[in-house]
Amino acid sequence: MTSIRRRTALLAALAAPFAARNARAADYPTRPIRLIVPYAPGGGADAVARIIAKLAGDSMGQSIVVENKGGAGSIVGTDLVAKSSPDGYTLLLGQSGPISINPVVYKSLPYDPAKELTPVTMTNSYPYVLVINPKLGVTTLKDFVALAKAQAGAFNYGTTGVGAANHLMSELFCAKAGVRMTHIPYRGTALAVADCVSGQVTMVFGDPVSVLPHINAGTLRAIAVSSPKRSPVTPTVPTMAESGYPDVEAVAWHGIFVPARTPQDIVDKLNVEIVKALANPEIKDLLSKQAMSPVGSTQAEFAAFLKKDIATWKDVAALAKVSVE
Repeated sequence: MTSIRRRTALLAALAAPFAARNARAADYPTRPIRLIVPYAPGGGADAVARIIAKLAGDSMGQSIVVENKGGAGSIVGTDLVAKSSPDGYTLLLGQSGPISINPVVYKSLPYDPAKELTPVTMTNSYPYVLVINPKLGVTTLKDFVALAKAQAGAFNYGTTGVGAANHLMSELFCAKAGVRMTHIPYRGTALAVADCVSGQVTMVFGDPVSVLPHINAGTLRAIAVSSPKRSPVTPTVPTMAESGYPDVEAVAWHGIFVPARTPQDIVDKLNVEIVKALANPEIKDLLSKQAMSPVGSTQAEFAAFLKKDIATWKDVAALAKVSVE
């Protein structure tokens, strides 16, 4: 009997971690979840977070509360999640800036996304749209480049700050096109776009949400998109490659992350629930109204994409010679 009891006790001990893990996945979540957006309210990231939080929260039976933690080029909110407890109750809506670009342009960061954050799923993607003021009198990228070369040093471009994605995109474009422009950093895309509308800024690589209303109103002219294929929200606007610049290509994205060491079963459950929410026609419609395309990737697909995205921006930062102290 003693031998049987020992074997039974051993089997119970071996099974305990698996039972605990299954119980954890089955019970999770038991309280509201925080979804941190490392930007101020009102932008594209904030809109995506609130759309996903509503349907995914309803499906999981718990509220997903969006909290905006902007500051320091998205560093504040991203670091908050990286240092949070790995229990599945603090999520990050990340994007290329804090995840792929900051590590290659900042000489010092308080967080390491590769070591302190775990990807869950890519939620959506969208292109950067190159817009200019219609008063320039050109309608194509080729003509714009010719004009910029003819008036060397007279043009400028607006961005969301030094080291931001649209800063790197602009510098890459200038390098490939062989033109010189002055960089004017702003605190947000909306401010840069407003000055482009007024004519104080020559060019902006903007997100669709920020520039589409002005394109539709005729106060800005879209002359190219950065994606490999034409965007469904601007189907008549050619890609950079179609316009003669195949090396000026990038896709903007959002995705969900959790602190590293979050139990895999919780990561898996979050992936399933968020991907399911992204497949909902209501979310597809809401994201399309924000000029964004839903994705809903597996964790492995997202991790593979991130590896390539980081390599891309590292090359761009080196070419553009952009670094931030």
